[in-house]
Amino acid sequence: MEEHGISHRTVEVNGISIHVAEKGEGPVVLLVHGFPELWYSWRHQILGLAARGYRALAPDLRGYGDSSAPPSVASYSVFHIVGDLIALLDALAIPQVFLVGHDWGALVAWYVCLFRPDRVKALVNLSVAPFPFLPRNPAEKLVEYFRSLYGDDYYVCRFQEPGVIEADFDRLGTESFLRMVFATRNPGPLFMPKKAFVPLDRQIPLPDWLSEEDISYFTRKFDKSGFTGPVNYYRCLDLNWQLGAPWCGVKIQVPVKFIVGDLDLTYHYPGIQDYLHRGGFKEDVPMLEEVVVMEGVAHFINQEKAPEITDHIYHFIRKF
Repeated sequence: MEEHGISHRTVEVNGISIHVAEKGEGPVVLLVHGFPELWYSWRHQILGLAARGYRALAPDLRGYGDSSAPPSVASYSVFHIVGDLIALLDALAIPQVFLVGHDWGALVAWYVCLFRPDRVKALVNLSVAPFPFLPRNPAEKLVEYFRSLYGDDYYVCRFQEPGVIEADFDRLGTESFLRMVFATRNPGPLFMPKKAFVPLDRQIPLPDWLSEEDISYFTRKFDKSGFTGPVNYYRCLDLNWQLGAPWCGVKIQVPVKFIVGDLDLTYHYPGIQDYLHRGGFKEDVPMLEEVVVMEGVAHFINQEKAPEITDHIYHFIRKF
């Protein structure tokens, strides 16, 4: 993407190195990716927002791509991830940002707004589960919740034991796994039974929004950095639950827009649509301004409907 004027740098922050892609001048939009993604997932939004007078910043989160990947599971707590982002803003002398998150990046973005709302002008969040905003339930840890709903083959549960799912990914092959994930349009729960991870005798076709060049980039970076760092985010879910105790009951106090596709698995968790549309979400996020449900769109919404998502981000943040 360098030919499009996207520049890259590595910044030493919070005891690690963070790779950042950026383009543009003006108010800063910080774009936070999910799993299994990279800064590259925001390539279209970086160009679109820069063209409209914004400075778009998209880091590889710790454990991903060209950023550092500390070995211990506990190094991927939400305190570490949010700490990385705040330290990045400090290093770049950026007092406040418009924040945009997708998938795990959206979960991280909620935590940024909980811990440091002073650094966020407004938030656009995309495709996060099991709830758009997850109020802490003091009675039940998240992994227990998922296991009670879906059993041990549910992907969050399969990710818990160190080394196991990484070996499965190796057996299937990085590119085949990424193709499988990006191509899925099943809005039901994501199961990863062990028998699914065998070498394929055919190549999974890519969706029309992802090119062979794109999948090659993702594959090269995950071949380099591996999946342990990214999967460690899931292994910290219960740790994050413990760490989040002081913020139990705290509401999100920044302006928010939430966008999800109706074919996204995150839109079909039990109770999610009632929560979104019948007042629960607004109660937890008092400054929620808009919920957008895009028809016929699956999980990787910022890539699948790139121009539309860029428009949604722009038309929301321009008000502030």
